[in-house]
Amino acid sequence: MATRLNGIIRALEAGQPAFACFQPAEIDSAYAIQSTKFDGVVWEMEHNPWDGRALRDAMQYLLNRGQIVKGGTLAPAVTPMVRVPVNGIEKAQWQAKQALDIGCYGIVFPHISTVEEAYNAVAACRYPRLSSAPNFEPQGIRGDGPHGAVRYWGVSQQDYYAKADVWPLAPEGEIFAILQIEDMRGVDNLDKMLTEVKGIGAILIGEGDLGQELGIPRQYEHPELLKQMARVVETCKKHNVIVGHPHVEAGNCERIIKEGYRFLMCAPVRSYNHLDKARAAAGLK
Repeated sequence: MATRLNGIIRALEAGQPAFACFQPAEIDSAYAIQSTKFDGVVWEMEHNPWDGRALRDAMQYLLNRGQIVKGGTLAPAVTPMVRVPVNGIEKAQWQAKQALDIGCYGIVFPHISTVEEAYNAVAACRYPRLSSAPNFEPQGIRGDGPHGAVRYWGVSQQDYYAKADVWPLAPEGEIFAILQIEDMRGVDNLDKMLTEVKGIGAILIGEGDLGQELGIPRQYEHPELLKQMARVVETCKKHNVIVGHPHVEAGNCERIIKEGYRFLMCAPVRSYNHLDKARAAAGLK
């Protein structure tokens, strides 16, 4: 049985890019995404309402017993994570705590702009430990109640505690902490964040909000936006931290991969190709 449960981490450790997508935490979305080639899914609960019951249901319907038996591994075919609704400045941890206790393998924290906010985000994903313990910092603040996660991961409680830490700070950790940089303050502070805060799994650029601040909303190919995004990429490369892109499409994927992005989010687009061709064959537009 494979020991690595988190498919995002598995891909990155193999030197490959990891592919994920945003999806609403709904049963139909879970059905649709579980048979795809995505490494992971991020349940979207920043711009959608926070609903712990919906998150739990979506995660359960993401599992496929046939996949588990045929694959011979407890690792889900598509790794579930969640984007929590709090901004970094609000420094709430309860949504992250609940998501991890349900069994999520990662948290996307939006709007991280300072060292303090970055520290708080990683700390929310870690259990407390004595200051004499290895890799004490960032000091964990997660509460102890992982019964749902233990069941979802399919491991013993003690095995869960051994694995429930942030990667790559903890090499055996299965929790992937993703911090979104979405404003110029975050861009300017990123070098300091990555110098002072360990345990960040990836930096995900929030190009939508960043473009809003720069006065060029939704202009994803604008030179000024690309310039600031390049600063983020170079800072991440300097610190050997994974950098992610939220809008990978057919028209930009080659450029994005060449620039060094390794956490790639592609929207799962529904196709009406069969309908279009059938209508054309019937003489309809």
